[in-house]
Amino acid sequence: MKEFLHDLLSSHYVLAFTGAGMDTESNLPDFRGPEGLWRNHDPRTLASVDALHSNYPLFHEFYSHRIHALDGVEPHEGHYFLSQLEQAGLLKGIITQNISGLHERAGSKRVIELHGSMAHFHCNSCQQQASKEDFLAQKSCSCGGPLRPSLTLFGEALPQVAFQEAITELEKADFLLILGSSLEVYPAAQLPFMFPMTRCFVNLEPVSQQSMMSYVYEMKIGEFLKKVKEAIYETNY
Repeated sequence: MKEFLHDLLSSHYVLAFTGAGMDTESNLPDFRGPEGLWRNHDPRTLASVDALHSNYPLFHEFYSHRIHALDGVEPHEGHYFLSQLEQAGLLKGIITQNISGLHERAGSKRVIELHGSMAHFHCNSCQQQASKEDFLAQKSCSCGGPLRPSLTLFGEALPQVAFQEAITELEKADFLLILGSSLEVYPAAQLPFMFPMTRCFVNLEPVSQQSMMSYVYEMKIGEFLKKVKEAIYETNY
């Protein structure tokens, strides 16, 4: 940890790249739900462009369930610590694969959401923004189009604006904290390796790209960030 901390604190442009493991400790419920409501459905079928067009009632029911499941979820200490690092000027931003919006709720300002967010909604036909309340009430857009969460569905490309913003940020980075990503979902998984930098990988499960990491910690994200927080305070940074 001492060598890691030295490299972190001496870096000029630190970014975080977060995946599902970052949100796990906020007790995000499985999308299938504890009662197994979605256990017999393939998520790629439910969360897809095909479902949006061919089975909107099921699509709407699935995402309404996920929205209600998020209502009782709060950011954990790790989310708040990343926000504190940003406020202190040490962390320049977060690139996330998550759609929960927990980074923003914890106070992080510079967040690039590669796959969109469950916190925003729009019309699939005319792209006009919509409210969560209208989506949950199964209202249509004024143009007659179906409302949907503003996130990437199976069968859709990543939002190009977010993807390009991530590339621009990573080109400036000299240190990257990879927190809770399986590094399996492409094209997002290629981003951490596009430019030379020091990489720290933190996850409970190993990944095939670990030989490309300068530091590897197989542990919970919250536990790791708590150790980093304590170590930084000891240095009086």
